Amino acid sequence: MNHTILAKPSEQQLKWQDLEFGMFCHFGINTFCDQEWGEGTDSPELFNPTQFDALQWVRSAKLAGAAYFVLTAKHHDGFCLWPTETTDYSVKSSPWRNGQGDVVREVADACKQEGIRFGLYLSPWDRHEPCYPDKEAYDDFYANQLTELLTQYGPLVELWFDGAGSHGREYDWRRIMGLVKQYQPDAMVFNMGAPTIRWVGNEDGVAPYPCWNTAESAKLSMYTQDMAAWLPETPAWVPAECDVPIRKDRWFWHPNDEHTLRSLDNLLDIYYRSVGHGCTLLLNLAPDNRGLLPELDVNRLIEFTDEIKRRFSNPIAATDGEGDSVLLSFVAETDVNHVILMEDIAHGERIRSYVLEAEQQGQWIELVKGSAVGHKKIDRFETVRTKQMRVRVTASVDKALIRSFAAYNC
Repeated sequence: MNHTILAKPSEQQLKWQDLEFGMFCHFGINTFCDQEWGEGTDSPELFNPTQFDALQWVRSAKLAGAAYFVLTAKHHDGFCLWPTETTDYSVKSSPWRNGQGDVVREVADACKQEGIRFGLYLSPWDRHEPCYPDKEAYDDFYANQLTELLTQYGPLVELWFDGAGSHGREYDWRRIMGLVKQYQPDAMVFNMGAPTIRWVGNEDGVAPYPCWNTAESAKLSMYTQDMAAWLPETPAWVPAECDVPIRKDRWFWHPNDEHTLRSLDNLLDIYYRSVGHGCTLLLNLAPDNRGLLPELDVNRLIEFTDEIKRRFSNPIAATDGEGDSVLLSFVAETDVNHVILMEDIAHGERIRSYVLEAEQQGQWIELVKGSAVGHKKIDRFETVRTKQMRVRVTASVDKALIRSFAAYNC
């Protein structure tokens, strides 16, 4: 056993990792133009979601068990979903609500009403703003936009800074982080500046295994091999978030695109390889040009999360413990094919390797070997019939602390 100073999460990071599952919403001018990346030239007149219903979005997220909700306040095209003072390229120049609407406000209010934490995406890259080529002028512009969002919409759980399009560009991250610290000190910061959470490195929603909670770097975006330039004060503990759209390769809604909807099996595989690898899953559903989440997408979302609940809501038995071996006993012999382990990560990620075993006829049979446990590790294996199981920690940094050891028959 090595006695080493371990990185540990902040209180805010611990709370965020316990959220496990959130919903992303990409919505904006692209929704009305059948495109993923606008160039900032589409007329605000096109933005008119005549049946817009933020409560329908957020209630769908709540029904699915999502604990937080992240909205694209401004994508790369520069169109703002709130009536910003910084530009006319926003909802106030659209026919929607006669130019008096505020998508960010309505979604923030819906999240508050439904008890879901609210987060915002604000693209640093802006293809519309004329001052973008002038670094100093745009740094002021962006800081002003960010300040509006940080100060007008209540507490934020997460700020999503997308690195796409920003290859070779340096923003004033020290200033940006200062604003976040001043106005939303509890918000997680995604992958840029001095992040407290990092991008997993793909848009497939899956994490490698092991996926440790400590990192010194992460990829900037899908479109370059560059690594994000983090400030020196970035913490050592930077857990990963896995983002993925429910329609393959489609973050925004497109007409006649239902064939891209992910299957239930695909979504379950994503869950096992995101949440089941200790990460947080952020699943995107895109509202359509009516301003509603399509029924097909919502039904698939609920089908997916209902199946997760069916599998994992009621363990056969569960315990906690510490040290090199923790035993889990059942009232009678029973079939088991899944185990969920959770480490008490408040004290750092101590477990470096473990073996999961089942007792049969007085012998311990090896089922699974693993390395990282972290926030959560889901192990599945061929069904075994047993009256007790154990996890043996075969390598650790200081004493292993197991928050939960739970067995299931799915």
